[in-house]
Amino acid sequence: MESVTPTLDAAYWEQRYAAGRDGWDAGRITPPLRTYFDQLDPAAQPRVLVPGAGRAYEAEYLHRAGFRQVFVADFAAEALGALAARVPDFPAAHLLLADFFALPNDPPYDFIVEQTFFCALDPALRPAYARQCAALLRPGGTLVGLLFDTEFPKATEPPFGGTRAEYRAYFAPYFTFHRFETATNSLRPRQGRELFICLKKK
Repeated sequence: MESVTPTLDAAYWEQRYAAGRDGWDAGRITPPLRTYFDQLDPAAQPRVLVPGAGRAYEAEYLHRAGFRQVFVADFAAEALGALAARVPDFPAAHLLLADFFALPNDPPYDFIVEQTFFCALDPALRPAYARQCAALLRPGGTLVGLLFDTEFPKATEPPFGGTRAEYRAYFAPYFTFHRFETATNSLRPRQGRELFICLKKK
């Protein structure tokens, strides 16, 4: 993979939103995560974090399904504003305009939802991402989501891909692997190129 050229800060992401360079945005929750969420019990009211949430369709889906402890974090204000506009009753206190790597872990989360955040990070931050996910979760907590199951060797800005072996090396120190397999119900343009992960904190 070539070196990352832009600085992937809040200004960078605001510019991409403003320019409409948001091809990762499916406009709705993606089927693999919808299927997973549908088997969860909202009565348990787990604490859920969606980091690098973008327009946060996953948080919207969970909120409308009755989950009331859903938090979204992004350092692009436009992304959080889009969720607030679509879902006016989403708690303002659960919209975290913040750096994922600086989020506190008290109280810890039961679930972290990964949807296009990992591939948006500078790949040099991937070990820190895995470590921070573990730090934010309670023991036995779940990291669930999708990763690119393909490489983009010439990418100099997001999205960045990777390999299963690479991903395993990042997460194995902190998690046990319950599911780590090609997603079977991806959106058509992503079919065969997404890895569904369900990892439990050790």
